[in-house]
Amino acid sequence: MGAQSAAQAAAVLKAVGDPLRLRMLSAIATDSRGESCVCDLQGLTDAAQPTVSHHLRLLKEAGLVVSERRGTWVYYRVAPSRADVVAVLLDLADSVASALGDPRANSETKE
Repeated sequence: MGAQSAAQAAAVLKAVGDPLRLRMLSAIATDSRGESCVCDLQGLTDAAQPTVSHHLRLLKEAGLVVSERRGTWVYYRVAPSRADVVAVLLDLADSVASALGDPRANSETKE
């Protein structure tokens, strides 16, 4: 892997390396309307609007989502040029989560 490819891959992985951003990207990608507004994601995550907007900005900077302002709301959808990358990332995240199992089952209990 070349330096430029490694840098691009690292930037994308860093963008989805946060649990909240990963959940938001998954929600956007699986929304039946094909897009989610900040208000939808705020309700899903129970995070404050500025926090949601900050994380969405990072996903946008990584090229994973695109946005469109409609009135007072901003709607996000998976960037068409990165739809295949997003699908691979979300499949990988699901596979890793399944392989790890329930984290509560793996924690040691203190006696």
